[in-house]
Amino acid sequence: MKTFSVPQIKLAKKTPYELPTVLVVNKNSDWKKAGFNESEIEYIQAKIQDKKDLITIKSISEMVFLVMEKTEDTLGYKTMEYLRKTGHTIQQQINAEGIEGVLISGEPSSATLAIAEGMALGSYQFLKYKKDADKLKNSLANIYIYSTKLSQKEIDQLNIIIESTCIARTLVNEPQSFLTATELSKQAELLAKSAGFHIDVWNKTKIKSMKMGGLLSVNQGSIEPPTFTIMEYKPAGAKNKKPIVLVGKGVVYDTGGLSLKPTPNSMDSMKCDMAGAAAVISTMHAIAKMKLKVYVVGLVPATDNRPGENAYTPGDVVEMMSGHTVEMLNADAEGRMILADALHYAKKYNPELVVDLATLTGAAAAAIGQYGIVAMGTASDLQKNALKSSGEQVYERLVEMPFWDEYADLIKSDLADMKNIGGPVAGAITAGKFLEKYTDYPWMHFDIAGPAYLNSQDSYRGKNGTGSGVRLLIHYLMNI
Repeated sequence: MKTFSVPQIKLAKKTPYELPTVLVVNKNSDWKKAGFNESEIEYIQAKIQDKKDLITIKSISEMVFLVMEKTEDTLGYKTMEYLRKTGHTIQQQINAEGIEGVLISGEPSSATLAIAEGMALGSYQFLKYKKDADKLKNSLANIYIYSTKLSQKEIDQLNIIIESTCIARTLVNEPQSFLTATELSKQAELLAKSAGFHIDVWNKTKIKSMKMGGLLSVNQGSIEPPTFTIMEYKPAGAKNKKPIVLVGKGVVYDTGGLSLKPTPNSMDSMKCDMAGAAAVISTMHAIAKMKLKVYVVGLVPATDNRPGENAYTPGDVVEMMSGHTVEMLNADAEGRMILADALHYAKKYNPELVVDLATLTGAAAAAIGQYGIVAMGTASDLQKNALKSSGEQVYERLVEMPFWDEYADLIKSDLADMKNIGGPVAGAITAGKFLEKYTDYPWMHFDIAGPAYLNSQDSYRGKNGTGSGVRLLIHYLMNI
């Protein structure tokens, strides 16, 4: 699984000033006390006058980065995002110089952690298929934080969050030639063994015996078998008696089936259609490794969606695990078909909350772009507000869509209980309304189609797989 490169964050007991140093400062800092000479102070003050947020002082013997505090936001979520992005900018300069380590110093400690997070996530590389991987690898290996207020536990947790986010990125970046549904489940098994959570993987025979008609119908066009992965982390003394269930869409490659997608700019990036599954698997890894006192179940239905073999056809009627019948009118609306079976299966846990994550609709991406996650569902206001707060803190913001009853009318079928597509309007919402039919518990649907996979660099989120949803879920679960 460890086919990516990312630096480690370490707690420094003393200040090793031989390293390039990042200082969190404000315009009233005592520059002389900080060790700057007159010409450097004059330079710093000129940059402050120009309202520069990041000031770089470089000489033959040292490199210092001054990160200006944002006094107007007082360490609100916008400031934390600014600090993460600044950390990304600094790591670019560090790696360009071929330097292996950097020191971050200053207060508050939350600021130094945010800078380190942006540095580490921004340094992520997936070089598995590069011939010259060793030459291309970033130099930055260690990020030291000097602080008298931070604990080793806080540093360890941040490293786990970064590692798990990068695991999700890597799963998304892997091509389908490697990451079949079976291989996705194997990767989850490896992570379960290393982190310490229970896992059970159903094969096609078991899936058939459980009558998961949605998952089986999507899989009909493939020579690769489907899998259904059940992950459970239930520590002694868990804060919640009823589990929180996470469900991730695991379409490892989506051609659109017989409703074939156009390419380029559509099918060519569809290895990312399992980003929801990657987020769930990676979150399970994180909470188990952190030993959080929270009871969580992860469910991942997985297959590819192909137009071959005995592919299901528009007009087919599919009987789902729940017993509902679905008139399938668009083979490219396959994610909701496999999620529906998983959401129905989640009822057996009598869950406190279910959250599903899926690259489900182009409509969600069209609505808000890559800048947030489209959300909707039946969770309580308390649960929604907690999720939204976590989304803000990690800057994976939730945009809640209206979920009015009238939207369900758009998926009514003359032939079956429902159809799998609603029509030309409100596509993200009608997809959510389809999923709602398979729930009877507090539930939230996160459509991550916009932020899960990027075609150009977006600061520390990088390019290609971003790991969207992982940091949000971990933050939420840490704060239960």
